[in-house]
Amino acid sequence: MSKDYLSFYINGKWVKADNRPALDVINPATEKPFASIAMGTAADVDAAAKAARAAFPAWSQTSREQRLAILDKILAGIKARAEDLAQAISQEMGAPIAFARTAQVGTGIAHFATARHILSTYEFEEARGTTQIIKEPVGVCGMITPWNWPLNQLTCKVAPALATGCTMVLKPSEIAPISAMILAEIIHEAGVPAGVFNLVNGDGPSVGAAISAHPEIDMVSFTGSTRAGREVAKAAADTIKRVCQELGGKSANIILDSADLAAAVKGGVMGCFGNCGQSCNAPTRMLVPQSRMAEAIEIAKATAAKAVPGNPADENTRLGPVVSQMQYDKIQALIQAGIDEGATLVAGGTGKPEGLETGYFVRPTVFANVTNDMTIAREEIFGPVLSIIGYKDDADAVRIANDTVYGLSGYVSGAPDHARAIARQIRTGMIHMNGAGPDFAAPFGGYKQSGNGREWGVEGFHDFLEVKAIMGYNT
Repeated sequence: MSKDYLSFYINGKWVKADNRPALDVINPATEKPFASIAMGTAADVDAAAKAARAAFPAWSQTSREQRLAILDKILAGIKARAEDLAQAISQEMGAPIAFARTAQVGTGIAHFATARHILSTYEFEEARGTTQIIKEPVGVCGMITPWNWPLNQLTCKVAPALATGCTMVLKPSEIAPISAMILAEIIHEAGVPAGVFNLVNGDGPSVGAAISAHPEIDMVSFTGSTRAGREVAKAAADTIKRVCQELGGKSANIILDSADLAAAVKGGVMGCFGNCGQSCNAPTRMLVPQSRMAEAIEIAKATAAKAVPGNPADENTRLGPVVSQMQYDKIQALIQAGIDEGATLVAGGTGKPEGLETGYFVRPTVFANVTNDMTIAREEIFGPVLSIIGYKDDADAVRIANDTVYGLSGYVSGAPDHARAIARQIRTGMIHMNGAGPDFAAPFGGYKQSGNGREWGVEGFHDFLEVKAIMGYNT
């Protein structure tokens, strides 16, 4: 049963998007639409931006206590509608329902809880001699978010923006927009003042470009591909607005000779396959000592054999489909490139898993004896495809890890002192040592073409704040 979401949330109201084309939202497991949305235009962005501008003076002057109360209500609303959000995420982007409930919705709760905790003690002012340093909200924020972790990437922007006193215009991915519509309902029910939060659905060339270029928008926070990030930055340049970007990745997972090879390889394979490989920080390049390549292959092959894709609506499924036909086709072409360029196919390959002819299901794939100049080692695949690369010594491992245009995340396994020494040499914004998971209080973001600025934690507040110095204030 398809449900229509043919309104935008502008200035505290659901505005019927008359005379706007509708877009079907496809369930990637069934290849059939389960909802539809209206596709916005630059005029809709203009209305939302003007509403956000009008709301900014009052919202920016609200007290810490007022903002904390709003965050508490939104947090309670997300928890109350957790199942609605999980079902929407599972249907719009294919996450297995158990994973949608725990990881996908869990991140949304975590980001609001973290923002609330930081806001409770955050120092917006400090005296520096006779000068007062004041951190003020940056203004109206444009937010453009992707489909792979839809609620996560909404909330890690919306929560700190609200906490710091900003107003905003959000464009969620048109591929996975339903969880965003539910979040908008939650925000409305929480009593967020009209104009503070606005949502316009649409695609990048229309709504995304309009947000990036709009003169009433002071900063743009974008998460997505490096290619799209370039377009956002170019569109934003004429108005000199702040642009904060979290882009692609090709993260190296260095397994040192001091590591437990079996545990590290198994963990690395499963880490790569998590969220069906659709994570910008996925450990997609596994670096192992060349002398232990044969061992690593056997461990990886056995682990991959247990990664069986299935219906995401089944409580026991751990690996669902990828998000779309376009994504499926891209992954298939890259798997074929790996075969054509001479990598050793250890598991998986092209085509769909047996018994899953309907749906955008990909065979979990492992390549070994990959060299870092191969296409599968250079390009972000965004699917369950792992490349195992051999290295000679520590210096070679570091060289290979850093030989990429990306710098989002990295992974190192080995004896603690050994792993620490290597972690310090990797040119990325994040490193996970010995299987450490995410830390919502730690900054999330990258070096090089993986973006700029940081989300999550205290650093997640900084992108939404301007710094003012008032000289002679303390006299």
